[in-house]
Amino acid sequence: MYMKVEKILDEELILSKLAEVKDPEIDTVSIVDLGMVYKVAVADKNIKVTLLPTFSGCPALPIIEKNCAAALLELDGVDSAEVEFTFSVPWTSDRVTEDGIRGLKEFGIAPPPEFIEGDGSWHVDCPYCGSTFVTMENIFGPTACRSILYCRNCRNPFEAMKLVSSNMH
Repeated sequence: MYMKVEKILDEELILSKLAEVKDPEIDTVSIVDLGMVYKVAVADKNIKVTLLPTFSGCPALPIIEKNCAAALLELDGVDSAEVEFTFSVPWTSDRVTEDGIRGLKEFGIAPPPEFIEGDGSWHVDCPYCGSTFVTMENIFGPTACRSILYCRNCRNPFEAMKLVSSNMH
């Protein structure tokens, strides 16, 4: 006797599928590890995911939206997948997970810097050698969310995610 077992669409299953969706510009990091997933709602066989963009003008948002919807539609029992972005809740760089930090470093990008209370400075380590002897070459990197730095120790230029924090004044 054949019995069809339908998988329950729970948040854990959905998040594991979204973890397969990589940032189009940084293929070593998923949108889950970047902390972009804000809300997941399931109604019957329909999924609605709300994402937080790292920056509002990010040109990769339409690609991320399309890739998320396509990934969710691969799940058994899903009839529709809606993906939306919200700007009412800001993304902050402290949402990046430990796996996200490792993925950024693997790609050659320093993770979001630590904000040092008091003097307002940043602490950035070189993703190649770990040195703290770095200088900022240009606050404007190839994308709105990254800056260009230079390591005085291993002499490599590198990009660093910009610090976006709700604690900054």
